[in-house]
Amino acid sequence: MTYAAPVKDMLFVLKELAGLEDVTALPGFEDANLETAQAVLDEAAKLCSEVLAPLNAEGDRNPSHWKDGEVTATPGFKDAFRQFADGGWQGLQHPVEYDGQGLPKVIATPCIEMLNASNLSFALCPLLTDGAIEALLTAGSEAQKQRYVPKLISGEWTGTMNLTEPQAGSDLALVRSRAEPQANGAYKIFGTKIFITWGEHDMAENIVHLVLARTPDAPEGVKGISLFIVPKFLVNDDGSLGARNDVHCVSIEHKLGIKASPTAVLQYGDHGGAIGYLVGEENRGLEYMFIMMNAARFGVGMQGIGVAERAYQMAAAFAKERVQSRPVDGSAKQSVTIIQHPDVRRMLGTMRALTEGARALSYVAAAHDDIAHHHPDEAVRARHQAIYEYLVPVVKGWSTEMVNEVASLGVQVHGGMGFIEETGAAQYYRDARILAIYEGTTAIQANDLVSRKTVRDEGTVAKTLLADIAKTVETLGGIEGAAAASMRTRLEQGARALAAVVDFVVVNAKRDPNAVFAGSVPYLKLAGIVLCGWQMARALLVAQRNRTDDPMFYDAKIAIAQFYAEHILVQASGLEASILAAKGGESVLALTEDQF
Repeated sequence: MTYAAPVKDMLFVLKELAGLEDVTALPGFEDANLETAQAVLDEAAKLCSEVLAPLNAEGDRNPSHWKDGEVTATPGFKDAFRQFADGGWQGLQHPVEYDGQGLPKVIATPCIEMLNASNLSFALCPLLTDGAIEALLTAGSEAQKQRYVPKLISGEWTGTMNLTEPQAGSDLALVRSRAEPQANGAYKIFGTKIFITWGEHDMAENIVHLVLARTPDAPEGVKGISLFIVPKFLVNDDGSLGARNDVHCVSIEHKLGIKASPTAVLQYGDHGGAIGYLVGEENRGLEYMFIMMNAARFGVGMQGIGVAERAYQMAAAFAKERVQSRPVDGSAKQSVTIIQHPDVRRMLGTMRALTEGARALSYVAAAHDDIAHHHPDEAVRARHQAIYEYLVPVVKGWSTEMVNEVASLGVQVHGGMGFIEETGAAQYYRDARILAIYEGTTAIQANDLVSRKTVRDEGTVAKTLLADIAKTVETLGGIEGAAAASMRTRLEQGARALAAVVDFVVVNAKRDPNAVFAGSVPYLKLAGIVLCGWQMARALLVAQRNRTDDPMFYDAKIAIAQFYAEHILVQASGLEASILAAKGGESVLALTEDQF
C-alpha cells in the first residue's frame, strides 16, 4: 500500500493544539493562515504519496552504491529530488530574502513528517541541508550567506554536518581534524570524518560540508573546535563552480536500514589540503554546530513520528484484510479479519495513540519556536524559547524510542508475514532503529534534559508546563463521560509523577549524580508520556465540544485519548518508582564490571 498523509489530523493539531492563529498573528506570518496551511499540506501530500513513497521499497532493495570515490543514488531518487527542489520544498521555512518561502516552522513541520513517512532515506538529505542553512544563517558572514544559502534553498546544492571521527564517536572533545590557516584567509583542512549522511551523491551539483576541525593554537577539548565550510567543488566569485576540492568519499557504510541514504567516510586533505572557510570565530565551532544539531534533533524526532505513522497505516490495512481465527466472544462461527481480535486492537490502538500524541507535542513545540523567533516582545520570545529548548530532547528522544515500539508492533500485527521482507513491515522496523542513536543517543538527549533543561533553571520551565497541565486537568473535571474522567485521573497522576521526578533531579543532580543520571532516560520517557498525554487530553476537550460537527472524526479522537490514558499514561507511576527508588541508582551500578 502507498502512504496516505493524515492531512485532516495534521490540520486539527495545527488549529486546535498548536495555536496556528497565534502564529499567523506574528509579524511576517500574516498570510500563513489555515487556508494556506491546507493548500501547502495538500501539495506536500501529493508529492509524498505519488513520487516519494513508491521509491521507498526500491531504495531498500537497491541502495545507493559507491564506486571509485563516487556515489550513485537509488534509481529514481535523482529525478524525485529535482521535483522536490523545483517545488520549493527545501526553502519552506527559510527566509524570503534568501529565496525561501518564509512559512512558519509549525506549517513546515507536518510537511517534514510526510517526507519522512513516505521515504526516510530520501528525507535525510533535505534534513541535513536544513541544518546547514540554519547554521549559516545564524553564524555565517553576510558574504557566506549570499554565496551558499540561496543555492542550498534551491536544491542546486545540498549540505552535510561533519562532526564524528573514528576515534571520537559522540565525544567531540577527541576531534583531531586540523585546519591550517593560509595567507589568503582560507584554511586547509586535513582529517577523516565518518557517518556523514549524504556525504557524497549525484543528486545535486555541489555539496556544502560543514566541518569541525582544530586550528594550530586551539585549546584542548571542545573549547578548541572551529567550524568550516568545505564545499565539494570550490565556488568562484561569480557563483559558478570551480575546481574539485580535496575532499573524497573513500567508502560508504553497509547498514541495517535507511539503505538508500549513503553514509559516507570522507577524507580531507590527502592531496594537499581541502580548502575551507571559517564560520564565525575560531574555537566557537561547537556552539555554532549545536544550532545545526538542534535543528537536526527536532527533525529526527519528526522522522520517528513519520515512520510510526507509516507503520501504523500498513498494519491497520493488513489487519482489515487478513482473515484468521474465530472471534473469542463467539460472535461468528467462521474465521474473521484479525482486526476483530482484542489483542490486535490493543496493538493498533497503541500504535495510533503513541503516534498521535508525539505528533501533537512536536507541532506544539514548533509553534513555540515560531513565537520565540518572531514575537515582537523580547520577554515573550525568551519564555517560548525556553519551552522549545526543553521540548527538543523530549521530541527527539521520546519520538525515536516510541517508533521502535510502534514499528515492532507493526511487524507483530503482520505475524509471520511481517518477518518476510516482501510485505514491507520489516523495512520500517529496520529503518527506525537508527533514529534513537544518531544526532545524539537517547541517553545524550536525557542528559541534556537533566543538566541543561532542568537543573540549570531549577526546574522552572518544567514546572511552568506542569502548571498548564493542571489547568487542563481542572477543565476535564467539568466534562461528563468516561473518557474525560479516565483522562483526568490518569493525567493528574502522571503530572504528579513528573513533578516528583523534576524535584528529585533538581535536588540530587550534584548531591547524587549517579542516581539522577541512572534515571535520566526514564525521566525523558516519563516527560514524553505525560506531555503527549496532555496533548491528547487537550484534543479530547476539543473533540467533546465539536463532536456533533463530525462524529466519525471526533469520536475517534475521544476514543484514542481514552486509550492513551488507560494504556500509556498509566506507565508514568512505574517510571517514577524506578527513578525515585531509594536504591535506584545503586542497583544500576550494583554489578561489578566482571559480573557483566
